[in-house]
Amino acid sequence: FPAAPQWLLTRSPTPTRPSPAYLGRSRIRDAVRSVSPSPPPPTACCQCKILRCNADYVAATLNLRGSNKDVAYCNALRSYSHCTRKTARTCRGDLVYHSAVHGIEDLMIQHNCSKEGPTSPPRPRPPAPNHQGFESLDICNYEKSFLYKHGQPPTYQHCAAFGDPHVRTFHDEFHTCRVEGSWPLLDNNYLFVQATSYPVAKSSNATATGKLTIIFKNMKECIDQKVYQAEIDNLPAAFEDGSVNGGESRGGHVEIRAAYIGTTIAVRQAGRQLSFSIRAAKEVAQAFTEEQDLQLCVGGCPPSQRISRSECHHTGIAAETARLLCKEKLPVEDVYFQSCVFDVVTSGDANFTLAARGALEDAKMFHPDAEKLHIFQTGAGCRLISLPFLLVIVTSNLLAIQLCF
Repeated sequence: FPAAPQWLLTRSPTPTRPSPAYLGRSRIRDAVRSVSPSPPPPTACCQCKILRCNADYVAATLNLRGSNKDVAYCNALRSYSHCTRKTARTCRGDLVYHSAVHGIEDLMIQHNCSKEGPTSPPRPRPPAPNHQGFESLDICNYEKSFLYKHGQPPTYQHCAAFGDPHVRTFHDEFHTCRVEGSWPLLDNNYLFVQATSYPVAKSSNATATGKLTIIFKNMKECIDQKVYQAEIDNLPAAFEDGSVNGGESRGGHVEIRAAYIGTTIAVRQAGRQLSFSIRAAKEVAQAFTEEQDLQLCVGGCPPSQRISRSECHHTGIAAETARLLCKEKLPVEDVYFQSCVFDVVTSGDANFTLAARGALEDAKMFHPDAEKLHIFQTGAGCRLISLPFLLVIVTSNLLAIQLCF
């Protein structure tokens, strides 16, 4: 039958009695005409479900084709009949309802449809109107919640601390720091990350991170406080309370995904140092007060703690040798390359080449702007050239896991 026209049912007496076949089709046609955006009669607007029955029937018979169309049509009529029986009590006195009932009976006789048998599959219902708005969404999925509120995906920022340590801030500033002891990389309303560093050599101001403490602050709708703590030779596969939501090998590092704040963190070990990288939603990274002003990921190293990478203190590996080692891992001579040379010369440990390369790989994954991946600073390279050549074997046998929540 054709789709229902946009008017309400009107009935008038006919001078002669039509044939049963015509009567059935006419009654059904009149009934389905009531599938209209116009308001139904007040007496049936809140209870009688005949309009839903009509709409289901129209949908089930709209595109019947093929050799089984007669069987499918009988199935649709039985479904229609079943629907009208379910709403019979609330539709007493409704002309649309009674027209549909009699029309169904006539058409089942005409098409030799039995009253008992299979019915059409139920039509999928459209989602209910969202009266609760944002509160009815999954507020523990940051990306979806942000998209709902702002009509666009969130903006992300990247920060990293690796090697000496070298810090790449959320604003793409790059510092080399001494920062011996414990310093906050992040301290905002959602996250606290602290790095604890130690001197890499007695005669050098350079330090390296030996411990990382990461605290996901309580968010009662989504998680209780979670603490992850990593130390050299101890990258746990779980949070301190033993909980873990998932794990897989991923390139020799620990990765923590916090979907409720749109944040991913990577922790690596290379040689005798730990490195930290984060991809955080801009709204999360900037959620802090004036009292939380000391964050290396936000403001970089304090001026008193900054070191020039041109001040290399030779501890066993010549600068030119270090350049060759770093060039194998880092073909582009950017700040990652300069940091690699500085660390290898200062520490005498060629495993620091892995720290710089790992930080660059994380930046490729985490930084939102590929054009800003490489940072170039002139006059920051290690200028010391020493004669001895020291063969160093680079090793890396690290456990890799992934934590998700």
